[in-house]
Amino acid sequence: MSDWKLAYHANCWGMLGGNAQGVTSITDLSYRTFGDMDRAFADIAAAGYEGVELFDGNLLDYSAADLRTLLANTGLTLVAAYAGGNFIFDDILPEELARVTRAADRAAELGALHLVVGGGAKRHDGIRDEDYVKLGTALDKVKAIAEERGLRGHYHPHLSTIVEGPETVDQIFGLTSIDFCPDTAHLAAAGGDPAKLIRDHASRISYVHLKGFQTEPFAFTPLDRGDVPTGPILAALRETGFKGWVCTELDAWPDPAEGARISMDYLKRA
Repeated sequence: MSDWKLAYHANCWGMLGGNAQGVTSITDLSYRTFGDMDRAFADIAAAGYEGVELFDGNLLDYSAADLRTLLANTGLTLVAAYAGGNFIFDDILPEELARVTRAADRAAELGALHLVVGGGAKRHDGIRDEDYVKLGTALDKVKAIAEERGLRGHYHPHLSTIVEGPETVDQIFGLTSIDFCPDTAHLAAAGGDPAKLIRDHASRISYVHLKGFQTEPFAFTPLDRGDVPTGPILAALRETGFKGWVCTELDAWPDPAEGARISMDYLKRA
């Protein structure tokens, strides 16, 4: 793994949610971890990771100067910002893209490499074929926003969106030129084989989210716990010549610092 750098997402250090004002103002509806990011950064660095990924809401909580200080104090690199949106509704798309742009501006200002988005809303009356076309068009706009700022744009298929399992993953990447950020647990939970999807879409993968998954009870886990072995996933990345940042994440764990250490211990052995 000498060609890989290891990062960790700061989303585990508190409850996950969004800004409440986003209910009435789409432009303010950012992702957020309701936790102490200073503690998260310190724990991530102590576990041996070199980089960190932040939700857009947490990223924009800080001034650029304050976040530079926090990164310097912990020795971490800001690798990526993560944002999301519905991306299929014409009237609100400009508001969503304005929010993504704010996150991209701050990420670029701090030297990050990647901008990741998830989304693609499920309508109350079911998915329409046109929704995939609309999502693909929106993702191309996200890619352009990223490239204009020297970032690499990625789409992250996610449970509860219109892109979850292998068929819809294949479908959306035929409709957009944005890169594919595979989240190994979400892909497995949706019935996919993460290692196969990595091989199938290797030319589109320049950034990866790793985490474990167990089916019963449903939960995300540290690496190589649960029902989805991490070894074949790492083998697929090696075989396809992946180079760059790999970001481990864990949406919730009783002791987030312990979760980060468990995954790092596995990666060192692997």
